[in-house]
Amino acid sequence: MHVQLPPAAATAAESADAKLGRDTVVLAMEELFGVVDAFVITSAQNTRHVRTLVEEIERGVKEAHGVAPLRVEGLQDATWVLMDYGDFIAHVFLQETRDYYDLEHLWSAAPRVPWRSDVEDAG
Repeated sequence: MHVQLPPAAATAAESADAKLGRDTVVLAMEELFGVVDAFVITSAQNTRHVRTLVEEIERGVKEAHGVAPLRVEGLQDATWVLMDYGDFIAHVFLQETRDYYDLEHLWSAAPRVPWRSDVEDAG
């Protein structure tokens, strides 16, 4: 099964990675969730880093694709920020919060999608 990743989701992951987001993953959600095509999940060392990652994702996606999030939730306490782009959601976690909610385990049936533009598709 080949998963079509929204291009902006890959850009969001690359943007987080560029600002040292930890363990950035992209999950294909369309078959399981039906509401969005992908989750981008990354984590930060502290709340300042969470905000930096959110700003970088927003900037990178806006510059590359001309779109802004439909809504952003959680920025006030910056332990889990959800950025809703319609066809994908970026989750930016404080590491302890990510460990607690463990979305990758909750959605373990969702395939992980390669997102790095510098990695060739093996196959």
